[in-house]
Amino acid sequence: MENRAVDAMTLGGSAHDLSIWGLFLQADMIVKFVMLILLVLSFWCWAVIFDKWVRLRRLNARAREFEESFWSGGSLDDLYDRVGTRPADPMATVFASAMREWRRSAARGLIATESMRGNLQDRIERVMGVAASREMERLEKYMSFLASVGSTAPFIGLLGTVWGIMNSFQSIAASKNTSLAVVAPGIAEALFATALGLVAAIPAVIAYNKLSTEIGRYGGRLDAFTSEFSAILSRQMDEKV
Repeated sequence: MENRAVDAMTLGGSAHDLSIWGLFLQADMIVKFVMLILLVLSFWCWAVIFDKWVRLRRLNARAREFEESFWSGGSLDDLYDRVGTRPADPMATVFASAMREWRRSAARGLIATESMRGNLQDRIERVMGVAASREMERLEKYMSFLASVGSTAPFIGLLGTVWGIMNSFQSIAASKNTSLAVVAPGIAEALFATALGLVAAIPAVIAYNKLSTEIGRYGGRLDAFTSEFSAILSRQMDEKV
């Protein structure tokens, strides 16, 4: 009876720090490594989310400004001169690529016949398509990273969970004691690793769905402008007959 009392006092006296920092310091090296990976992934995800959110807001604002200038009724040549050859806005980039091809062909007299005008129309559409695809590819950069973190982070956390539970069973086997004081530290580490996995995955999934919708909406806006501008250039070619 006295020995049991001593054991109980010993177990009660060996208090474990169950704070977040304490759980990290007391964790096994494998669990620490898993936690560090999840923390890095979480910070990187938030950096990507913030960058995409700010960039999309800026691009939508610039697109509105460009569309106002484009539909104001002014000269397309004057707008092209103001925009320049290397604009920062994707919509202006598509416009500049088409106008550049238009000016080159007009300067060489490649719109004199109907067949030449048809070839020019095809070239302009291809040029705008390539420019739009390149801009959308830049905008979608790192989106696959968000999707990967959202799908894999819970399983990475699960690895730490399994390892922490294994340590708990080893502690039980070594001490031959099933009290909560023996099991609690390993279980706490395991649950903490699981929580970090969810902390990294949940924002990544939500942000991926939201940003994908916004990027798709902007891509549709860019495609609509490309079609409208192509139609305008086609009418101008017909007027030069």
